[in-house]
Amino acid sequence: MKVGAHTPSEYPLAEAEERGADLIQIFLSNPQSWKKPNPRDDAEELRKSSIPIYVHAPYLINVCADNNRVRIPSRKILQDTCDAASEIEATAVVVHGGHVTGDGPQEEGIVRWKKALDALDTEMTVLIENTAGGDKAVARRVEWIKRLWEEIGGYGVGFVLDTCHSWAGGEPFDELVERIMDATGRIDLVHANDSKDPLDSRRDRHENLGRGECPSDQLGEVILRADAPIVVETPGGVEEHMADINWIRSLG
Repeated sequence: MKVGAHTPSEYPLAEAEERGADLIQIFLSNPQSWKKPNPRDDAEELRKSSIPIYVHAPYLINVCADNNRVRIPSRKILQDTCDAASEIEATAVVVHGGHVTGDGPQEEGIVRWKKALDALDTEMTVLIENTAGGDKAVARRVEWIKRLWEEIGGYGVGFVLDTCHSWAGGEPFDELVERIMDATGRIDLVHANDSKDPLDSRRDRHENLGRGECPSDQLGEVILRADAPIVVETPGGVEEHMADINWIRSLG
């Protein structure tokens, strides 16, 4: 079981050591900006590290948007993020599934994901993460994740299962892993997060493990059954992350 945390990005290897983490996840640019990542002074150190590094793409990305002033910059910053992740030899880039905006049909989001992947020029592995909200989200409900994968699975993209997003998005934990595996055939990474809000709240608010609305026994079972590397994205700093990492390690 490999367990780590999303950490500040300035000194990620030191952050990993402080937490006793097996892996880390970081941003390479401002998550609320379209600005491309800057070259890192520690790129060689990160390349040589034995710690797997996952890169989370900016939150602004929505390749499913109707508005091309969002959709086109989303494709560009995804390319920029993959390029920057390649420079540090990251394990993968994580990106949210997105949702159709405006009056367009939900199916259009799947078409737009195909166009985005057709335009993407990278050897970097892209992992699409399930989302908590969005009435026309393409990666919130399992049935839509399955439809998405029927069209893009051949591109070699992977899947990130976020437990808070599943719960808040209205997906109960009963056989969740089995249903996701039926939809995608893979779970490449788990974002292990409790939820501040009830089932189907559509609110993306993470809580520390065992302290939120997710039933702790079911949450633990999902994390174990997914059988994938695990990142906690929970509130707090080193102390809180260490507690959550230890909570997960105690499961096995």
